[in-house]
Amino acid sequence: MDLPESTIERIKKLKSKYASIGQDIDAYLDGLIYANPLKYWDYIEVDTLLSLQKPKTDFPDEKIFIVYHQITELYFSLIQHEIDQICYNGKNISEDGQDLGWNKELSVDFFIERLKRINIYFKTLTNSFDIMRFGMEREQFKKFRMSLLSASGFQTASYRFIELSCTDVKHLVHAKHREAMMGKDMHEQLDHIYWREGAVVEETGEKTLTLRDFEDKYLADFHEYLKKMQPINIWRKYQALSEEDQKNPELIAALRAVDIQVNVNWPLVHFRTATHYLAMSQASDSAHEQEGKGTGGSNWRKYLPPHFQKRIFYPELWSAQEIEDWGKSWVEEVLAESVVTGRPRSW
Repeated sequence: MDLPESTIERIKKLKSKYASIGQDIDAYLDGLIYANPLKYWDYIEVDTLLSLQKPKTDFPDEKIFIVYHQITELYFSLIQHEIDQICYNGKNISEDGQDLGWNKELSVDFFIERLKRINIYFKTLTNSFDIMRFGMEREQFKKFRMSLLSASGFQTASYRFIELSCTDVKHLVHAKHREAMMGKDMHEQLDHIYWREGAVVEETGEKTLTLRDFEDKYLADFHEYLKKMQPINIWRKYQALSEEDQKNPELIAALRAVDIQVNVNWPLVHFRTATHYLAMSQASDSAHEQEGKGTGGSNWRKYLPPHFQKRIFYPELWSAQEIEDWGKSWVEEVLAESVVTGRPRSW
């Protein structure tokens, strides 16, 4: 049987590819002959995926809580995947730092395209958060969440890695320490990162078990990751572009959108959800006060609102007035409604 020229060319390319790594193409062709056709459910690992939900109670809505958080972690993985392509100049880098090929130049167009993907992923997450906000019965949530203590969405390391990939760590320092930490070593700045004060006991300032467990597992990893990513984070990649490319309006718009998606929209949709489930009237009794605490004891009223944190990845791309008004109107609207009525606003 005569083979088409296009097939012969493909075989030659395969032979060259495997020869370059000291492999025999015939062995790989035999593997193709013997391999069974790929099936969707095997490729996507559907059975494994659907076995990963393990509720701790019998309340049906707990499954919604678990599945949505798992979906969120998968989206964070996609976001980090796009960030890595920017930070590593389009290279495919293995965990041990080896370049696996596909060296694509970090052009401004490539930069913009990856930022757009990041924004799409975050926008999808934010827009889908009504599943969390309205998709569970409040009474069920109040009960099954007590069995989750001290686990909390606060403990998502994926989100923290994304933050460290996007900007210089000085912009992630808690607002009250930011001035004092300017010019300090990056690891000292990381020790004053904003979220470390998001899960402390308000009366004593002591760390909650949620925070202690999180730091025990990940804090050393964050310091190691910071050392690797600080010189090549998204902001540093932007600064390394030519002056002309840095002025590209589409690139600036995409970076500003990342700032809004990550530092305004995402925390605000969590704030709205916490208000929906946890906000109580000022006349609440001690049981209600416990009920109003975030899962794991996080102080969501101070930790989540963007206007309080003023966490901005790219302050150089915003005006002084925009920084002053950062996330303000939406937070004030939610706070005013919950304080006056003791109930969440009907959105």
